[in-house]
Amino acid sequence: MLESLKGTILFISALFPVVNPLGGSPIFLALTRDYSSSDRTELSRRVAANSFFLLAVSFLVGAQVLAFFGISLPVVQVGGGLVVVSTGWAMLNRPEENDRQSAGHHKVDRDDIFKNAFYPLTMPLTVGPGSISIAITLGANAPRHVGWDLLPLIPALIGSLLLALSVFICYASAGRLAKLFGPTGMSVILRLTSFLLVCIGVQILWNGVKALLRTL
Repeated sequence: MLESLKGTILFISALFPVVNPLGGSPIFLALTRDYSSSDRTELSRRVAANSFFLLAVSFLVGAQVLAFFGISLPVVQVGGGLVVVSTGWAMLNRPEENDRQSAGHHKVDRDDIFKNAFYPLTMPLTVGPGSISIAITLGANAPRHVGWDLLPLIPALIGSLLLALSVFICYASAGRLAKLFGPTGMSVILRLTSFLLVCIGVQILWNGVKALLRTL
């Protein structure tokens, strides 16, 4: 029991700063500005469920999947870093008038709402290449037992569930940020978080490039 608790704490402490649901909530709000509160809550629930699935699968079989396709972690970091940089750059250059639109909700088709639940809202904005690579590394170094011993997997499942719950709470409450800071404040926050997203993408990209250069 004590080992499971330690494993859960290690999993959460390693991934929570990278997943960063608090920092991602302004971006989530900017991308869902036309959605109603109920639709945003349902979308938050789907993003949280996708996040749980991605983290758990990355921990359990991520290393094996990469080995099967002959893909290394540095290559995942390079490719994922490029995607994060591209997403952050596009949001950073969003026209200013779009950021100052009122919070009024337009008629949006529900299929259009939920088709973005996985990409880009779950990956790479919530569970990006940094989170996936950390989960894969933790899974590759986790103790393995012969047979169907699920005890070593419990910390990862509990940790993924708690992280997904934090994503749901932060994203579902993102609408309150708009009321608290107003259009101008949210525009400033969006620009800052978009710039940080670009910086995070560059750092992930550089980590992968640096690791690949060492193999030359």
